[in-house]
Amino acid sequence: MSKKIMTEAEKGICAAIQDDIPLEPRPFEKLAKKIGISEDEFIKKANDFLEKGYIRRFGAAIRHRKAGITANGMGIWIVPEADRERVGKIMATFKEVSHCYERPTFEGWPYNLFTMIHGRTKEECFEVAKKISEATGIKEYRLLFSSQEFKKESMVYFKAG
Repeated sequence: MSKKIMTEAEKGICAAIQDDIPLEPRPFEKLAKKIGISEDEFIKKANDFLEKGYIRRFGAAIRHRKAGITANGMGIWIVPEADRERVGKIMATFKEVSHCYERPTFEGWPYNLFTMIHGRTKEECFEVAKKISEATGIKEYRLLFSSQEFKKESMVYFKAG
């Protein structure tokens, strides 16, 4: 089985779209110029990456602290194995939940569903967790809040040229 090698232009596109997209009328034109290809070629190749599943999506990251969202609680939930799929889908519908994952349990650690709940205050996060509990019927949970952030940045797979 042969491995497909990415061209320099493809690596440049990956490097460009993993970073912040410029806030301007034609951001892809500017990014394409940086790597020496046309805007059309850039967009076509980015769409090709999406179709092939190389990239999942384009998204925007809001600086949540600047927007007033200063509390982030990791909800840790004990959900019966047979009910985890139903419960996870309900938890994921809450607009205050940005991440919802199933993870394995371990001896002394029975929590198997995790939700990242965002709010303006810790109290707001606790209220959301209570609503999630009521909606799912899951009563065994806790909220964990960060005490210090050491690093927070997106993954970089290709360095910009």
